Amino acid sequence: MNIVEAKRMTAFGQSIFSELAEIKRQKIERGHQMIDLSIGSPDLPPPSFVTEVLSEAVLDQSLYGYSLKGTDAFHGAVKDFYLRQYGVELNKDDEILALMGSQDGLVHLPLVLCNPGDYILLPDPGYTAYTAGAALAGAEIYAMPLKKENNFLPDLEEIPKEVRDKAKLMILNFPGNPVPAIATREFFEKVIDFCRIHNIVVLHDFAYSELYFEEKPLSFLSIEGAKDVGIEMNSLSKTFNMAGCRIAYAVGNKTVLKMLADLKSNLDYGVFFPIQAAAVKALRDESSYLEMTRKTYQARRDLLINGFKKLGWEVPSPKATMFIWAEVPPKYTSKQFAFELIHRANIVVTPGNAFGAWGEGYVRIALVQPETTLQRALHNLKKSGIFPPPAYA
Repeated sequence: MNIVEAKRMTAFGQSIFSELAEIKRQKIERGHQMIDLSIGSPDLPPPSFVTEVLSEAVLDQSLYGYSLKGTDAFHGAVKDFYLRQYGVELNKDDEILALMGSQDGLVHLPLVLCNPGDYILLPDPGYTAYTAGAALAGAEIYAMPLKKENNFLPDLEEIPKEVRDKAKLMILNFPGNPVPAIATREFFEKVIDFCRIHNIVVLHDFAYSELYFEEKPLSFLSIEGAKDVGIEMNSLSKTFNMAGCRIAYAVGNKTVLKMLADLKSNLDYGVFFPIQAAAVKALRDESSYLEMTRKTYQARRDLLINGFKKLGWEVPSPKATMFIWAEVPPKYTSKQFAFELIHRANIVVTPGNAFGAWGEGYVRIALVQPETTLQRALHNLKKSGIFPPPAYA
């Protein structure tokens, strides 16, 4: 039997990630202790108040039916969380939609908005799920470069008229992955005006909303007129270390959310009730948990940034997220430098061009290991000779 893969699957190859994983596996087999800073998956556990609710709820035999949609309690918790954290008023009946993780919404939204040949405006470099969603919808991609000279904010004026006229969706991500930039109020205001004029829906991926340090990020929906043009997606994966629970939500424009809900009614039967109950507890928590999580990531960030500086590698300190976006030394490409780190320092990072052409010249470093492991990474880096000590006259 000759089983042939559909042509559309060519858009979903992740060759660099597979290549990194294979090299890592081979080195481990040869006895090397690898330090993996490539995957953006939280290493911290969820708070005990979440696991306690979850462990109790799974014993309730009445909670094993289809949930179909977000519970009233979940919608109410999201509504209160958004008002408390971002000053955003939401109608819990038609401006909130439960998702099975934000990837669910990110990949499926293009299907309800875009026909083949329509354009989606994507950040470059950007999270790989954005291009996957475009591929599923058969949409064309217009890459909006995130350049250092523009503070890693897209220049809307660079988008050609013929693309603007055929664009149906713009995806933004601030604070971002892989680039941990933060958007300004002025930028979001420009986006709203631009998308209103050109009839383009905005999807703001706000997954790292609570992982910030010196500056609290703005919710897109906190800007006047944002609900008229778009939605925001947020997740409990990073905020409460509930990545495996697969629960998130989309909020904002009720017409867009209704379209997405109609599609999802044909794809899944909702999030498991006990997970929704745990999410409610997390969203209603007003303890110091979020602040402690931020302090953990900030300490890791500072440890690496200071350690890199001592080695002669000047890397900007990110204001948010669990990532460092670092320029590689001039003699390397992104991939060459990532492979040098693997072979000479036993450190795995992600080449920036894995996230788009404009990521060339950078690597993404995830802050997903404890400080003791990061200290070992710095030690390995120093011993590797990749950054030789400066020559003094």
